[in-house]
Amino acid sequence: MFNVSYREASAVASRHLILTALFFLPRAKKIALERRLRGKQEYAYLQEADWALVSWGKSGRTWFRVMLSRFYQLHFGLDTDYMLEFDNFHQLNPKAPKVLFSHNNYIRDYLGTWDNLDYYKGRKLVLLVRDPRDVAVSQYFQWRYRMRARKKALNAYPAHGTDVDIFDFVCNPDCGIPRIVEAFNTWARSMPALGDDVLLVRYEDLRREPAEVLRQVVAFTGTAGSPEHIEAAREYADYENMKKREAEKDGMRGSGQRVKPGDTANPDSFKVRRGKVGGYRDYFTPDQVQIIDAMVNDALDPSFGYNAP
Repeated sequence: MFNVSYREASAVASRHLILTALFFLPRAKKIALERRLRGKQEYAYLQEADWALVSWGKSGRTWFRVMLSRFYQLHFGLDTDYMLEFDNFHQLNPKAPKVLFSHNNYIRDYLGTWDNLDYYKGRKLVLLVRDPRDVAVSQYFQWRYRMRARKKALNAYPAHGTDVDIFDFVCNPDCGIPRIVEAFNTWARSMPALGDDVLLVRYEDLRREPAEVLRQVVAFTGTAGSPEHIEAAREYADYENMKKREAEKDGMRGSGQRVKPGDTANPDSFKVRRGKVGGYRDYFTPDQVQIIDAMVNDALDPSFGYNAP
């Protein structure tokens, strides 16, 4: 099977045709248009999704997605080595759910809604979060070694080819900790209105007890699985196994560069890089760590558990 459906391929082709036809637009307007077009497609998927997983980039979503995909493959008897991509498993077995994976950025541009998550009402929502300090550091390496120039421009990252220090990157309000904290605070304000339809999952808990977190997620989203399938999925997606498969370009296939290293000779270019909890401290001086910690302790909603006691 192909991991990109005809519908998705058509949407991508349509988006490129529109942008090509409007080549004369100023660069800023073309970027804004592309973000809205991507959001329109994502919103259409949301209307059909059985459940959605929302996370900020570099929060462990690909790792969890591999584990979830393996669980669904076993649970629904699917003969495929592709990762879950919205409805591709559903096409093989109608009992398999349609799952929207979103960073919740383009859809906000399309809807013009930046201060709540109300558009997720009516379906189960899993929020996957990670310490914003570790996220920002991981995003720095993603930006430096893996991200394409066009994607950098589309998401307001520092321009391709620029030399940005890691400390300056994580402090940047457009791409660093302040932006991540702002998004998390929006999620925190939105969760009470979503009630029992939202499940908060922390990357740190996922690292500590991956099988238990997977069990919670699949039960919450309506597909309670056997302990055997849960454990097999956990083992398949074991962090060291993931790193080995990426290095050998083996294992579950996904779209684009999701599970491929940027440069096999550079460990910092791997999608599965370190995953160390609290690893951000390894890259900064004590004074810089103090500044970075204050960005979280003074501004982040305490409900996520990342503020200093």
